[in-house]
Amino acid sequence: MSFRPLVIAVLLFIPGMVWGQSASPQKECLLSSLGTCAVHVVQDEIGIVSSPLRTSGKDLLWLVPFAAATGVSLHYDVDAIQELGVHPDREDKFEKVSNIGGIYGPVAAAGVGYVVGAVKHDDYLRDTAVLSAEAMVDATLLDQGLKYAIDRQDPKQGDGTGKFWPHGTKTWPDGQSMPSEHAINVWAFAHVVAGRYNGIGTKLLVYSLATTVSASRVLAREHFPSDVVVGSTFGYLIGGYVLHHRSDVAPLFSFNAVSTPNGKGIQVSYNFSH
Repeated sequence: MSFRPLVIAVLLFIPGMVWGQSASPQKECLLSSLGTCAVHVVQDEIGIVSSPLRTSGKDLLWLVPFAAATGVSLHYDVDAIQELGVHPDREDKFEKVSNIGGIYGPVAAAGVGYVVGAVKHDDYLRDTAVLSAEAMVDATLLDQGLKYAIDRQDPKQGDGTGKFWPHGTKTWPDGQSMPSEHAINVWAFAHVVAGRYNGIGTKLLVYSLATTVSASRVLAREHFPSDVVVGSTFGYLIGGYVLHHRSDVAPLFSFNAVSTPNGKGIQVSYNFSH
């Protein structure tokens, strides 16, 4: 299952709209204003892709653990897949679980949320549905670009070792294993929903779903563990980007430089309203 048709549909709205609307006040993304939705997606992608240019010292608090987790998972990728072995029945079951939880479920939830919110005049629910859908489209666009750039074989391709650019540019693309599309999609969706509805029950539900989908992609032998780590992390970050740039929800953690009697320091704040 791929979001490529959806990506193409979004791109069809882009020509002539970015320049025509970027100078005007930000409008709402609704079914009646799909051009505005396309503009939002383009603006998001520009912000997401250019975000490495805006990294600072405080970003090391998540960059270092992410790099470490990716490195460790890359090291044990092949061993983990070989340890799982080949079990077609199990792989088929987890493939279905990941498709339902990682693609069909989130897309259906966003659609139902939009309709229910519109019918009941619940703007908060409707806007949450819009933001979650926007985050998933953003995630899919980035995912597709990264897949072609990284060009990694999945566990069922080649010799099963997940080679990157196995034949150089001769037969490119040879694989699209990293990042995991299902993982990046469901984590983007989960972060938006958990940020908008911050009850412990909602968070437990959506993050459990995201974790299940991520694990299922490995158990289905569709991805290596590192593919899922990268996809999950990027999805979570994309969900947070959309949440905090398109919504009035404050970030869970915030970091600020402070001056103390002992010199410069970093203040970490936690938003207890989440």
